[in-house]
Amino acid sequence: MTVLGVIGGGQLARMMIGPAVELGVDIRVLAEVEGSSARAAATAVGDYRDVDTVLAFAEGVDAITFDHEHVPAPVLAALAQRGIPVHPGAHALQFAQDKLLMRERLAELGLPMPVWARAESAADVDAFISENGGRAVAKTPRGGYDGKGVRVISAASEIQEWLESGPVLMEELVDFTRELASLVARRPSGEVRAWPVVETVQKGGVCSEVVLPAPHANSRLIEVAADIAVRVAEGIDVTGVLAVEMFETVDERIIINELAMRPHNSGHVTMEGSVTGQFEQHVRAVLDLPLGSTESRAEWSAMINVFGAMDVSRYEFAAKHPDVKLHNYGKEPRLGRKVGHVTTSGSDLAQVLADARAVAAVFE
Repeated sequence: MTVLGVIGGGQLARMMIGPAVELGVDIRVLAEVEGSSARAAATAVGDYRDVDTVLAFAEGVDAITFDHEHVPAPVLAALAQRGIPVHPGAHALQFAQDKLLMRERLAELGLPMPVWARAESAADVDAFISENGGRAVAKTPRGGYDGKGVRVISAASEIQEWLESGPVLMEELVDFTRELASLVARRPSGEVRAWPVVETVQKGGVCSEVVLPAPHANSRLIEVAADIAVRVAEGIDVTGVLAVEMFETVDERIIINELAMRPHNSGHVTMEGSVTGQFEQHVRAVLDLPLGSTESRAEWSAMINVFGAMDVSRYEFAAKHPDVKLHNYGKEPRLGRKVGHVTTSGSDLAQVLADARAVAAVFE
């Protein structure tokens, strides 16, 4: 039996378990703590930053993939030295771990991006702000996610503590009409499949809703979004699922915002909305198995995130809506914490959204 090791015990690893089992794959998870989301497959608990811990976990696996992108380069190098296939590889993962490297590589590939610059000092920051309309987006190159490590600023003094730690990525404040995401999967042999572009809605810097396909997406938008994602995947040699978060601007341009080299929140809608969901596709891709169809099962599908708590005593209401599928991440309740999501599909987008929102609202 093929053995797949997943580093990280979060909800993404949890949602890989079912598809892996259905493909006849033995999935093993290195979780950070006891009682993780992926505890059903957590064969080891330990620090993913420790080389010896990760190498011990990797004994007997056929390939390694990730629940997150934070595994340090020395750990990835140690896995490579042992000859253990790692997907995505360290040479690709570096661009998800460091936003400055990401911008530099995407620029080399000639891909559409916001105006950006590397800022080493307060003078650099203030000069960039002055040249870009008086306000700009500042990002920490490493460690930011779900709105963390991102600030809209009008002066360098607002990120002085960041500058004391190293360079900062500065980006223009893009005048966008909506946010999109294009997901693709790529296997080591080179086969690539893209899902239709989705529209995402952010609240407080965190994804709240996703619609598949993006409403009012003409054939040009669909083709351009997919082409950009495929060019990124091939240009940096990503293996597995890649999510390319994008802005659609007021003049109908598509600009790359962020990259995620793993299954992504914007792809949860594919679990029931597509012939092949992102978690099955990721397992297929990292094990170099033939990729499945990314066609949609219905005219419209939607995903709504659930934050805070997922009280099982409220499942009775959800059960009365059989077309709405509930996914519980098995996390301890915490204000603002992403603890699950719901999905549903149908031919009427307004009804699809209303049904999904109604079930998600039960847990608020």
